[in-house]
Amino acid sequence: MRSLQASPAGESSLKSSASDNQGTALVLRDISFRYDGGSRALDGIDVTVEAGTTLAIVGPSGAGKSTLLRVIAGLLEPQRGELFLSGAQLHGVPARERRVALVFQDDALFPTMSVRKNLQFALRRSNESGAVENIARALHVDVHLDRMPRDLSGGERQRVALARALLSEPHALLLDEPLAHLDPSLRARVRETLREMRAHFAGPIVYVTHDHAEAMMVSDVLGVLVGGRLEDIGSPQRVYDAPANVRAAAALGVPPMNLLHEVNRIIGIRPEHVRFVSEGALRGHVLRRELAGDVTLVTVQTERGVVVASARAVHEAPHPGDSVGLFFPEECVRCFDAASGAAIA
Repeated sequence: MRSLQASPAGESSLKSSASDNQGTALVLRDISFRYDGGSRALDGIDVTVEAGTTLAIVGPSGAGKSTLLRVIAGLLEPQRGELFLSGAQLHGVPARERRVALVFQDDALFPTMSVRKNLQFALRRSNESGAVENIARALHVDVHLDRMPRDLSGGERQRVALARALLSEPHALLLDEPLAHLDPSLRARVRETLREMRAHFAGPIVYVTHDHAEAMMVSDVLGVLVGGRLEDIGSPQRVYDAPANVRAAAALGVPPMNLLHEVNRIIGIRPEHVRFVSEGALRGHVLRRELAGDVTLVTVQTERGVVVASARAVHEAPHPGDSVGLFFPEECVRCFDAASGAAIA
């Protein structure tokens, strides 16, 4: 079980339209949850997310990401552990009273209401003069206030969903794969909206996704959830470069870190750090190569297992059937204990 006091790395110039967001923190202590008759979905989650911090949780399908958000929101009650928001214990507090907003991958707007009425529905007080227009302008949906959700693009609907969440004046914001159904260009625009949103919300954000690149782009702190356990948590760059154990290493990255077993340890190397050489201590033959955007992925069978390398240029990538030598720069190699899987310093 890993824990962290999650907070931004540098100075922040955040402003909040809801002053009571300032100073809030979301605290999870030893949170565990098991579905009836099923395996444990969450196992000892222990983390503090400070105000102004975005914690992104990445992990494969079934890791427990959405379950974690539902526990925080009050839609599920954990069998063990404590949950605090702004210093208040949330155990037994109904979801509607938790001051937590949950945005799903499906925007969940009311289809028979205009954008304006969808946003007005979220207002906590009836005398919020200009609040709808202000947040709509900030998230670039003000020109759509009188349109129906069906007339909007996926990205526009998701921005409306974010605006509606902010209008409820939450102390914490939970985002459940909010970009999953958007095409790449829309995903980029909504990510920018999420960054802009920080000027209007200074509380903690928990963002879950299966997309590691997306998680690294939106997060101040990155957590890797595997089988209900938080296997690693820290700065996005540290978690990617030096994962805490082999489970975190295997869950982060596309393709993930290569893991080669030796007698007493496991050697880890990211595909982008593997080099092709004419002579090398480790040799193998190329099984296949695949074009993946600006890189070419080359899969090599060696006596120590399969190694995937990424070549920046197609002409640098060997062809299937070629015999190649592989070189791993020492500074890029990570070592793990063969028995426990934990990183070796």
